[in-house]
Amino acid sequence: MWDVSLGETGVCNYYNRIDKDPTVGGWTATQERDTIGTSLACVELRGQGTRAAGFMRLISYNIHKGIGGQDRRYRLDRIIGVIEQENPDLICLQEVDRHVKRSHFHDQPKLLAHHFHSAGHLYQMNVHLKEGGYGNLILSRWPFRSHHQISLTYQGHKARGAQIVVVETDEGPLHLVNWHLGLAEKMRQWQVGHLLTHPLFKESGELPTLIVGDYNDWRNTLAERVFAKHEFRQITAPMSRFRSFPASFPLGSLDKAFCRGSVHVRQAHVVRNALSRKASDHLPLVADFQLVAAPASAGTSTTTPQSSAAHSRAGLPPVRG
Repeated sequence: MWDVSLGETGVCNYYNRIDKDPTVGGWTATQERDTIGTSLACVELRGQGTRAAGFMRLISYNIHKGIGGQDRRYRLDRIIGVIEQENPDLICLQEVDRHVKRSHFHDQPKLLAHHFHSAGHLYQMNVHLKEGGYGNLILSRWPFRSHHQISLTYQGHKARGAQIVVVETDEGPLHLVNWHLGLAEKMRQWQVGHLLTHPLFKESGELPTLIVGDYNDWRNTLAERVFAKHEFRQITAPMSRFRSFPASFPLGSLDKAFCRGSVHVRQAHVVRNALSRKASDHLPLVADFQLVAAPASAGTSTTTPQSSAAHSRAGLPPVRG
């Protein structure tokens, strides 16, 4: 990852307190940063994510506001621990809280951007609550050349949105979309079509493109009905290998990724371990890719995930935003 400092263990006591007393809060931004930065000492990290040399890594993760899917406890440090294990360059998150009581009024986008020393970061609050709200967040090792946010709210239903950025990676510009789609099939088809024909998406449509997030597409109908018409390839297929929800016993392949252009995906997988099963109600999706034309030979399919092995962080210096 960019830079990791596991600090003192005293913050464990803070998390023990907030589990018992949800009224504990009211911390300053500096204290919140210190809380999250040091609370990783409470999390057992078992190695680092796999990555083939020369490949970039992206993680897409519905973090459920930092609340565990089983124990219903607010523990943002567990989310950070899951992400750290995978060592990504690009982080696309959904259901990120900002100034909401259930997450102790933490400014989660600010905390996460600070922790990961993001050179590029963009937050989109879609759902506004009485106090604060939640939405999508992109964090990047590299800066953004451009960024846009569009509404995907369908006929007065729950607010949804998409983030569109062009990332200045070491291999060239990457057109990246992060989103969280609706619950109804008709709604999702409209949302995908609206994005793919939107002028703000099309202005960089000639670039290598990745579209990731929580699709809520249980039957995987979007691949053929919408994406194929726009020459997108599905990375997360077959569905049986990418079940991500619910985290404790995954049945549905809801977290998906599609690509177009000169994006060569070496491998993709859903992160299944003890920590990821506790941290959220979704499991995260990870993809390793390059911005080069994919070879036509066997074994390099953009849809073939491979299992992970140990990976060293050597050659990945900290990036300060």
